[in-house]
Amino acid sequence: MRRVPKGYVVTYGQVAARLGTPRAARAVGGAMRACPEDVPWHRVVNAQGRISRRRREAGMLTQRIRLEQEGVVLRRGRVRLERYRWDG
Repeated sequence: MRRVPKGYVVTYGQVAARLGTPRAARAVGGAMRACPEDVPWHRVVNAQGRISRRRREAGMLTQRIRLEQEGVVLRRGRVRLERYRWDG
């Protein structure tokens, strides 16, 4: 995730695939709960380009704000993956 440039996003599935387990997107999401603060966790969205639900809604708002600060546009709560997805 540290390699994802500002203004771009990846999906949980992309991260899982890069780790060699393409069907482990949920496991990636679970592991991200323990991310250190210096990891740009906000650049990871679900396969539909949406911010995934969290126990605390504040985390979802924080993610949206951080993405928008980096120039990522969300329309109806969704990132246009064809525009903002980073393929690395």
